[in-house]
Parts: sequence; C-alpha cells; structure tokens
Amino acid sequence: MASLLSLSSKILIKLMLYLIKAYQLISRFFLPPSCRFYPSCSDYAIESLRRFGVIKGSWLTAKRIIRCHPLHSAGNDPVPPKHHDHREY
Repeated sequence: MASLLSLSSKILIKLMLYLIKAYQLISRFFLPPSCRFYPSCSDYAIESLRRFGVIKGSWLTAKRIIRCHPLHSAGNDPVPPKHHDHREY
C-alpha cells in the first residue's frame, strides 16, 4: 500500500511539474516578466514540490502566491530548507 501511495505521489508531482513548466513556456509569449519575488512563483513551486512533495510543496506554494500583492514587500524569498528532526522520544 505504501509503495502504491509513493508511486501515485511521484506521478502527481511529475504532472504538476509538467503543468508548471508548460505555464512558464506559454506565459513567456503573453505576459511580461513581473514577479515581485526571486525566485519567481513558478520556480518556487517547482523547488518546493521537489523538496517537500505534493502536500507540503503545494501548501508552501499557495502561501507564496497569497503573499504576492502590493502591500507585501518584494525581494528574495527562497523555499525554506528541509530540516530533519533528530529529537529522541
């Protein structure tokens, strides 16, 4: 069951990455580069999905897109590092 879940997660990540790459390719022809952040929101989405997987990567991407408005400061906003929790229980 776990391997099936892992396989479906990998397939979903690949599909999402494909859609983001298609958006990047198509948007170059129709939209001027105007992202407030570095890396761009689509590059942020790609990195967060690769680093954290579907659920957390999507959550981080959604939070990033919500921050994209004139009242929020712009600039460098990298994907957070993936910390390993080494606490003993």
